[in-house]
Amino acid sequence: MIYAQVMAGGIGSRMGHTERPKQFLDLADKPIIIHTLEKFSLITEFEKILVSIHPQWMQYARDLIAQYIDDDRIVIIQGGAERNDTVMGAIKYIDEEFGLGQDDVLVMHDAVRPFVTRRIIMDNIKASYQFKAVDTVIGATDTIVKAVDGVISDIPVRDEMYQGQTPQTINISAFKEQYNKMTEQERNTLSDSAKVMLLAGYKVGIVNGDESNIKVTRPYDLRIADIIARENMDVQ
Repeated sequence: MIYAQVMAGGIGSRMGHTERPKQFLDLADKPIIIHTLEKFSLITEFEKILVSIHPQWMQYARDLIAQYIDDDRIVIIQGGAERNDTVMGAIKYIDEEFGLGQDDVLVMHDAVRPFVTRRIIMDNIKASYQFKAVDTVIGATDTIVKAVDGVISDIPVRDEMYQGQTPQTINISAFKEQYNKMTEQERNTLSDSAKVMLLAGYKVGIVNGDESNIKVTRPYDLRIADIIARENMDVQ
């Protein structure tokens, strides 16, 4: 089976002083998280759409989502302290409610990437039949510089560099097996699910993202996202 997980457990400290975490801030006519969930709700392939929320905001999220979306596949679950904890929380829920099959897949997406497209999501699902892990990327447009202690140590070939986005997609059983082998330090430092699977020895496939699939992290991002959202409203 194929499951979705919308990661909305952060408190948005980089957004500055706001009364709500960034995923609940308004973008054009509705909260960011609603824009995101609407995209996932349109994908009939998902058995469940799990929304991982900070414990203090779970009831708020339930009430908010109920105002906008009528989809009984959406389930609010508690997020974890770290990203891997949040992923494992979703896996635990799936295991307890449905059991885990060897081919079960989890498509994970940041709640604050509200412009993900159907094409990107479906490409992740299709690629999951070939790879145990999939990453959504766009080609790097700037030169990537690696530096250690303020000194450049490497300048990789730009044509081979990509910027990671989400969704990221994993084979649930394979990820769980690798996670259980990791040390506590590895679990806390390896926050990227694709990297976890890469270090486990799996080939990680890529699908093309989109420049509009931005992550709303800082006030500037919110201003840009609001412009995009309003332009999309005008087109519709």
